[in-house]
Amino acid sequence: MKRTSSMVSLTKDYLHSRRQLGLELSRESSLLLNFAQFADRTGHAGPLTQALAESWACLSRTSQINRARRLAIVRRFAQYRRQFDSDTQILRNTLGRTSRRLTPHIYSAEEIEQLLAAARELKSTNGLRGATYETFFGLIAATGLRLSEAIHLQRNDVDLANGILTVRRSKYAKTRMVPFHSSTKQALWRYMRFRDQKVPAPANESFFLSARGGTLDSRTVEHTFGRLRKRLGWVGRGSYSFPRILDMRHSFICRRLVSWYKEGVTVDNAILALATYVGHTEITATYWYITGIPDLMALAAERFQRFAAGGSK
Repeated sequence: MKRTSSMVSLTKDYLHSRRQLGLELSRESSLLLNFAQFADRTGHAGPLTQALAESWACLSRTSQINRARRLAIVRRFAQYRRQFDSDTQILRNTLGRTSRRLTPHIYSAEEIEQLLAAARELKSTNGLRGATYETFFGLIAATGLRLSEAIHLQRNDVDLANGILTVRRSKYAKTRMVPFHSSTKQALWRYMRFRDQKVPAPANESFFLSARGGTLDSRTVEHTFGRLRKRLGWVGRGSYSFPRILDMRHSFICRRLVSWYKEGVTVDNAILALATYVGHTEITATYWYITGIPDLMALAAERFQRFAAGGSK
C-alpha cells in the first residue's frame, strides 16, 4: 500500500501509542525521529524496508553494537507499522548483537565500609556534605537503588515508621515500594535529624540535601564518588578501569543471591521478588546483573557435587 503520510508523522503516531502504555522512550524517540527525518529527506516513498533501515543504522560510525542497536529500534517500529501496512518489511537482524555484557566490579563488605568512612570525612562548613554522601551511598549499597532513584527521593517517600521507600515513576515510569532493614532505618533517621538541624528551612522537599540545602545533581555525585575512589586507590576488578556507583547495584543483587542460597531459599522463586524489588520489568534484566563471584561459584560447585552424588540440589 502506498504511503501518503510522512515517515515523521508515522513515527510520532507510534511514539504516542507507546507512551500511552506508560513508556518514556526518551532515547528511542530521538533516534526514531532522526531515522524518520532521514527517510523523508532522502525522498523515500512506500513502506518501511530493510534497505532503508540499514542505510540509516550504518550512518553511525561509533561501533558495530551501536549500529545494531539503531537497527533494533527501527525493527520495533516496523513491527508496529505492519499492523497498518502489510507491505512493511519484517526487518532482519543483519548487523550483529545489540549488547555486550562487561563484567562489573563487585564490592566487598570492606570496600563499602571504606567508601562510607571516606564519605563521612568530606568537608563542608556545616558538616552536612559528609553526612549526606555517607548516607546516600549507604542507602544505594543496602537497597540496590539506581543513582537517579536515590537522588529523586522526596521526604514523604521515606517512611521510617514502616521501613519503606516509595520510588516514584522511575525507569519505565513505574512506582514501587522498597522495604529496608532496621540498620538502614537507623542510618536514615540519624541523617534526617542532622539534616533538619543544619537546614531547618530547605527550599525543596528532597530527602538528600547538598551542603547548601539544594537537591543533589547526578554529575556532582559522580564527581564526588570519583574523588573518593581515587583517594581510596581502588582499581576495578571487572571490565572497567575503576569501580562505578552502578556496581553497587550489581553487588547488591549478587550478595542477595549468596544470602538466599546459604539460607536454603528456593532462588528460582525468590528471584521474581528480587526483580520487583530492584524495579525490573523482566526477570532477564535481573539475571543480567548476576556475576560469577567466588562466593556464588563456590555455592554452585557445592550444589553440583551434591547433585552428582545423587542428592538433591
